[in-house]
Amino acid sequence: MKPERNRDGYPMVQIPAGEIQLRDDRIKTTWTAQVNSFLLAPVPVTAALYCSIMQQTGELGDKPQAPIANVSWHDAILFCNTISQKSGLKACYSVSDDREQVICDRETDGYRLPTEAEWQYACKAGTGGYRYGELDQIAWYGENSEGMAHEVGKKLPNAWGLYDMLGNVWEWCWDLYDPEVYGPYRVFRGGSWAEEARGCGATCRRRSHPTFRIEDLGFRLARSIPSKGITS
Repeated sequence: MKPERNRDGYPMVQIPAGEIQLRDDRIKTTWTAQVNSFLLAPVPVTAALYCSIMQQTGELGDKPQAPIANVSWHDAILFCNTISQKSGLKACYSVSDDREQVICDRETDGYRLPTEAEWQYACKAGTGGYRYGELDQIAWYGENSEGMAHEVGKKLPNAWGLYDMLGNVWEWCWDLYDPEVYGPYRVFRGGSWAEEARGCGATCRRRSHPTFRIEDLGFRLARSIPSKGITS
């Protein structure tokens, strides 16, 4: 699938509707989720884009086209709202003053984080295995990354034209991991440049507190396609 540019110039890939089976190996459960058609960025948010939108040039570093990292889930939510507003779109997220409550309006046209089901469905891109290709060809991970993140889009994409879905940096998703056990912890997916091969797969799930930051955790932008349609 070829990325199409939105009216603000940011490329997105339209992902078709479908369904995906998710699993939690920790408690040995599986479930099926329906996925509506949506838009997903072909690459993770880069340091250059993040710093431009958030006006944080001090965070740019020496690899502007590598994925932004050291960003919390809350940082990602704020970025989504900020880039939406700067692009003339309606922000998806309403955030309480103490940041304890975040509500997502998925009928708006603004940028947001993908849900866990959307992320896994897009990562697999119609394939049935743990990965959509041979790991060294599609991902930067512990054995080939030389201990660092790399410029986005330099490995092979999946069948839907999405790059770095595995490896390079983990990517925050919208979902709570297990609120009864882990409270506000959120899901992240995909593996990273620091991860062993076994951690870079479409069904591998990790979690942390929404304030957590680390050098191999970033995010990717999604947008809903509201029932009335979306302007691209």
